[in-house]
Amino acid sequence: MAEKKIIAVVGATGAQGGGLVRAILEDDEGEFAARALTRHPDSETARELSAMGVEVVAADLDDPASLKAAFEGAYGAYCVTSFWEHFSPAKELEQARAMADAALVSELQHVIWSTLDDTRKFVPLSDDRMPTLQGKYKVPHYDAKGEADSFFTGAGLPTTLLLTSFYWDNLIHSGMGPQAGKDGRLEFALPMGDRKLPGIASEDIGRCAYGIFKAGDEYIGRKVGIAGGHLTGAEMAAGLSKAYGQPVAYVPVAFDVYRGLGFPGAEDLGNMFQFKHDFEDYYCGARSLDVSRSLNPSLLTFEDWLDKYADQLPRP
Repeated sequence: MAEKKIIAVVGATGAQGGGLVRAILEDDEGEFAARALTRHPDSETARELSAMGVEVVAADLDDPASLKAAFEGAYGAYCVTSFWEHFSPAKELEQARAMADAALVSELQHVIWSTLDDTRKFVPLSDDRMPTLQGKYKVPHYDAKGEADSFFTGAGLPTTLLLTSFYWDNLIHSGMGPQAGKDGRLEFALPMGDRKLPGIASEDIGRCAYGIFKAGDEYIGRKVGIAGGHLTGAEMAAGLSKAYGQPVAYVPVAFDVYRGLGFPGAEDLGNMFQFKHDFEDYYCGARSLDVSRSLNPSLLTFEDWLDKYADQLPRP
């Protein structure tokens, strides 16, 4: 039996990387094996992966030497950063460069970089329709990732740029789910007006990434956007109404109001939603449902996701 090709998975205990590791494990007759990279190899999740036969390796995005060691001998790598751990675009850029440098030294044959749109290409810093943040960004957690694309493509690495979408899981874990209004009725607040929001189950990001790896060279040198659905806030509220067994009203929030909510990252997210709203045609068009399903035939729709995770939705 031929030795399996190793995919080094950054963030293997997180949402995106974890989905990819599980996809590889479930395809036990496939040609790939997962190498799980984590800062905390003694964590419960890392120990669970090890018990399932996954190679778990300690690596830190802030330690370039550890990345080079972790990528050594691998066929490919899934590269992702976590902006919300530190809120620093500069750190995100440093981490992306470190991964690209390690991939180049290790002569990887396929790298997937989990990226987002650089919104400054659409809304220049001089454009006052939304505030400029940190002096040089419109949507910091988008712009830094988009800027980092060149670290991979400019180095000549065999790269697929993977554009992700809004996690439906945010409705469970990030306080974005329905809340009780003043009259006690459930309200789903979202600053999207009547525009469509591409969304996806976080686990499906890794599954789509696995489809890209399985396709060989087909997606190298390309930018691929994925989503499980393009839904308006009203359509999401209708789905949530069924899941909760009671009416959930959609409340479109003004961008300035959202930016002023005061929680960490509120301005960043307010600008992000405004970008998605104002550039709906581009944003949805860049995230093809057909391509996503071709990569991952088990792709969940929003209705599927609600059926699967209804018991985890917060109950106000």
